[in-house]
Amino acid sequence: MALSGATRLFVIVGHPIAQARSPGGISAGFAARGHDAVLVPCNVAPGDLDAWFEGVSRTRNLDGIVVTVPHKLVLFPRCASSAPRAGFLGAVNMMRRNRDGTWHGDMSDGLSMLAALRAKGGDPRGKAALLIGAGGAGSAIAHALIEAGLARLGVFDSDALRQANLCRRLAGLGRATVQAVAPEARGYDLVINATPLGMRADDPSPLPVDGLLSTMLVGDVVTLPEVPPFVAAARSRGCVTVTGSEMFDRVRDLVVDFMLGGARLDAP
Repeated sequence: MALSGATRLFVIVGHPIAQARSPGGISAGFAARGHDAVLVPCNVAPGDLDAWFEGVSRTRNLDGIVVTVPHKLVLFPRCASSAPRAGFLGAVNMMRRNRDGTWHGDMSDGLSMLAALRAKGGDPRGKAALLIGAGGAGSAIAHALIEAGLARLGVFDSDALRQANLCRRLAGLGRATVQAVAPEARGYDLVINATPLGMRADDPSPLPVDGLLSTMLVGDVVTLPEVPPFVAAARSRGCVTVTGSEMFDRVRDLVVDFMLGGARLDAP
C-alpha cells in the first residue's frame, strides 16, 4: 500500500512489542477491505503509559489501539464504553474511537484461543482445563472456555490476589467449577499457558512438563518464538498443541472488523 497524509493510523501498544505479529497481518487486513490504514507498533513501558495514552488520544488521525501485554487491564478504565465481555473481565485488547472521540473497548483473546483449540479438536464442552496466568489474556480465555461449556477450570497465577479474584468472579457465573490450584497438569484435558513465559530464552517453564500426557491439548499465547519452549516440550510428549501464532491467525479478521466499526463480536 502507498502511505500518505490521508492514511488512517492504528497502533499496537505493549512492552515488549517485538513479538507482536499484528502490524503486518492487520495492515494487510485493512488493505484487503480497501481501507487506507496501517497498524504500527509502540513499545511503551508501564510507567510511561499514562503520558503516552494522553498524547495519542490527541492524535486526530488515530482511529484504534490494539493492546497487548502488560496493558490490557490498565487501559480498560480508559474506555468510555465497552462490550459486556470486556466489562466483565475488566480488560481490553482492542479499542476504537467513539463518535465523540472517546474510546470503546472489547476483548477477543478468549474467542481466538477458543477457535484455535476447536480447530485442533479441543471442544471444551464438559472438559477440565488448567489455565496458567490470570491477567488480561488469561481471564479472557477462561471466560470464553466457561461460556463454551467447560465443566471444570483450575487457575494458577504467581500473583495470589489476582488468581483469587479471577476465580471468584468466574465462579460467580455459576457455569463451571472454578478453583485456584497449583501449576500441575495432571487431571486436565486442556492446559493453557496465558503468560509471557517462553518469550525469552532464559524464561522458566510455566509449569512442570512431566505432568503433560499425550491425551492433553496444550495451548500457549506466546507468538515469538514461533514454537515456544512449552509447546515444544508438549509436542515431545505427544500432545496436540496450539501456538500463539495459530491463536492470532484465528482472530485477525475479527480485530479488523472491530476497528472498522463492523459487526459486534459474538460470544462463543
